[in-house]
Amino acid sequence: MGRIAVVTGAGSGIGAAAVAALAADGWSVVLAGRRRVALEAAGTGLVVPTDVTDEASVRALFDRVVEQHGRLDLLVNNAGTSGPAHDLDEVSLAEWQAVVAVNLTGVFLCSREAFRVMRAQSPQGGRIINNGSISAQVPRPLSAAYTATKSAVTVLTRSLSLRRTGLSGCRSAGRSGGVAAPRHHRSDAQPSRQALHSPRPSLRASAKAASSSAASAGCSPRDCSR
Repeated sequence: MGRIAVVTGAGSGIGAAAVAALAADGWSVVLAGRRRVALEAAGTGLVVPTDVTDEASVRALFDRVVEQHGRLDLLVNNAGTSGPAHDLDEVSLAEWQAVVAVNLTGVFLCSREAFRVMRAQSPQGGRIINNGSISAQVPRPLSAAYTATKSAVTVLTRSLSLRRTGLSGCRSAGRSGGVAAPRHHRSDAQPSRQALHSPRPSLRASAKAASSSAASAGCSPRDCSR
């Protein structure tokens, strides 16, 4: 039986690179994201347009995975957004909530559904990789919502790693540097006003690091339950 992975924010940037790395390593990859056209262009595999902020949409994604493949071995929570680069007193509640919805609630919803599938399948278990950010340790200017949510993802990941009863495998958080990308790509972090003038890793370098982490998840619980 082949290994099955779900990658969110798979239509561009780090997500698309993770898809390519996993596919090259022999995984069957399910591509999740907002835009079908971008997902179809990002790689071969099952394409499931998904809004990670919507509970029903996320449930439908994982139901589709089980229907198509029968199990799930790896979830890469990559979808993310930074919101506009504003001082705190300029951030509207709607802007704050939009970042929280994607970066934190989206990770929660997808991880919860992955847990549900991984617990029910036989053999049990799997892996979850949450794409974090160095901003969780070294905050960017003008990015309160982004920094807060990425810090929360780090702690959420630690919390998930404590819940191993009845589940083999492990859960880990990856951190990537800032990535400059078109503003409509919600799956990539957007640069702040100051960061636009600072040296930053190329998309290729950041994607390579993140996709290497995904590919090195390598083994499913059937051959890596230690």
